[in-house]
Amino acid sequence: MITLLDYGAGNVRSVRNAIKRLGYEVRDVSCPADIIKAEKLVFPGVGSFGSAMHKLADLGYIEPLLQHLQADKPFLGICLGLQTLFDSSEESPGVPGLGIIPGTVSRFNNPALSVPQIGWNGINQRQDSGLFTNYQGEKLYFVHSYRAMQNKANQEWVLTTTNYGDEFISGVQKGNVAAFQFHPEKSGEAGLTLLGNFLGGRTVSNRKADTVPQDTRLAKRIIACLDVRSNDEGDLVVTKGDQYDVRAEGKVRNLGRPVDLARRYYEEGADEITFLNITAFRDFPLKDQPMIEVLERTSEQVFVPLTIGGGIREYTASDGQHYTALDVAAEYFRSGADKISIGSDAVDTVEEFLRIGQKSGQSSIEQISHVYGNQAVVISVDPRRVYCDSPLPAKHSIKTNFPGPNGEEHCWYQCTVKGGREGRDLDALTLAKVCEKLGAGEILLNCIDKDGTNSGFDLELINLIRNNVSIPVIASSGAGRVEHFSEVFAGTKADAALAAGIFHRQEVPIAAVKAHLRECKVEVR
Repeated sequence: MITLLDYGAGNVRSVRNAIKRLGYEVRDVSCPADIIKAEKLVFPGVGSFGSAMHKLADLGYIEPLLQHLQADKPFLGICLGLQTLFDSSEESPGVPGLGIIPGTVSRFNNPALSVPQIGWNGINQRQDSGLFTNYQGEKLYFVHSYRAMQNKANQEWVLTTTNYGDEFISGVQKGNVAAFQFHPEKSGEAGLTLLGNFLGGRTVSNRKADTVPQDTRLAKRIIACLDVRSNDEGDLVVTKGDQYDVRAEGKVRNLGRPVDLARRYYEEGADEITFLNITAFRDFPLKDQPMIEVLERTSEQVFVPLTIGGGIREYTASDGQHYTALDVAAEYFRSGADKISIGSDAVDTVEEFLRIGQKSGQSSIEQISHVYGNQAVVISVDPRRVYCDSPLPAKHSIKTNFPGPNGEEHCWYQCTVKGGREGRDLDALTLAKVCEKLGAGEILLNCIDKDGTNSGFDLELINLIRNNVSIPVIASSGAGRVEHFSEVFAGTKADAALAAGIFHRQEVPIAAVKAHLRECKVEVR
């Protein structure tokens, strides 16, 4: 029996599903005594260091957790579950950690890096361990802004290290107590192998590894996007628009069922999967939202990160029940989502911020990032080009290599809402910069002009945004062939590239994209 310490963090369902997939029964901790009785304890942590420690204290879990650790009983921490083992974290000054491992967890401080680190990176083994039985050195999935560093006092704990700017601790182990900064439950079959080794009680040698450490490198991510909506018959289907128009010959394009396609993309090697809910289901009570079932079923079969977007805002259902954006996000996280994508609501939030000149603390971006961490909040931007005869500094206009219909040499990128049907007097760069300030951790950068054209990504838009924010940027809209992916990574600093229709219709297989990128010397998983 495996005991899972679920204190109300983010996507714990995926850890539970991974354990069940490996053939083990799971029991959730419901009181402090459950920790004391646990034979093998798994502690998945998502969110901020301070909120996690306060929650553990409020639930009365700290003392029994320390007893478990000090007794050297089998323990596996994941992500924040590793960080809480240290003395403290810069993320939450004044909040003590569990103090099992000496050191303070600190934020990545290299200005050349995208922070959070989001994606697939490698590890260097510093100890031999049974946890690595049958592990072939594959990249593993990381998503974090803070990391633990080696020092003289914690050397005996260091199991693995990883490079992202500096070399940081990506795994610890001493006796039966182990923890990973990466997410094994989101690292595909390689991660399941590591998790299975822990669950199976693989022995630990704690000898220094014989391998010579090599710098690890973060991979560029290839993301499959599924636009989900109900068709005219009421079935939930994956569709694809042409400049956001999802109908052909009067009917909604039906490219398959969301769970089936997501599983296919996982098997084909997608690094992440994004669901965009483009039907307004807000009349439903939250428990009856169709995307809840999609996430639950997908997370049972797909062990890479899942993002859900669409309808992440407050609303009142037909039964009179009111839900905040945080309520909606929490339900999606509990159903299997790892990240939440916010679209039109982000435009409204930024307009309000610019009007009052300060944070309100009440926006969906602020609330969700405060509870679940900024790595859990993605901003989906849907801009279109607006051409102009001369520069417009207030709109962050650029001189373009693709003149407008009347020969205009400049353009700015207008934010839109309601699926591109309504433009706002707000430019995309202002939106991105304000959202970063409010706590967003990633930008999903679409382009209405490029959507469905198969003509390649809008490199000018991507450079405008990526060169002026420090959080990761996902390039979207326009991919039509494998060369478009190498072009976007060669011509911009995009951290990931997303496509939809060409994957759905199997015009460009994900494996072909990755093979081409390897030929171009682009780091991929």
